Amino acid sequence: MAGMYFEDFVIGEVIRHDVTRTVTETDNLLFTTLTMNVQPLHLDSEFSKDSIYGQRIVNSVFTLGVVTGVPVQETTLGTTLGNLGFRDIQFPKPVFIGDTLRVETKALDTRVSKSRPDTGIVGIEHRGYNQRDELVCVVRRTALMKRRENAPQ
Repeated sequence: MAGMYFEDFVIGEVIRHDVTRTVTETDNLLFTTLTMNVQPLHLDSEFSKDSIYGQRIVNSVFTLGVVTGVPVQETTLGTTLGNLGFRDIQFPKPVFIGDTLRVETKALDTRVSKSRPDTGIVGIEHRGYNQRDELVCVVRRTALMKRRENAPQ
């Protein structure tokens, strides 16, 4: 698997992910309706043109999903046992249909699990930027990660 094990995370190291994602109208429409979010800021062009944004904005939960999804292949693919929590979620700028997002990941802290010494807990921060290098999403999460088989218990 391509994911990192607990021991691979270096506190303070920033990983700049090569994968980028342009958000389409279909993405926003499907995600918003599948999650039953009928907010007209996401769905109604006429309503949104008179908003402070002047246009529809992308559902922030979709943005959060992209910002936490892009890093998976390089960080947690096959090596995570689950998310223990998400915190400090911020959306400093809106995402618009047609924006292209890129993501950076930073390891914040690590510790061996007390209850499961074959696992470790890693604090991670993901930062999402649009094509203008504007910060559009910041999220901190805690992940339960596999340790390498030969890691000291």
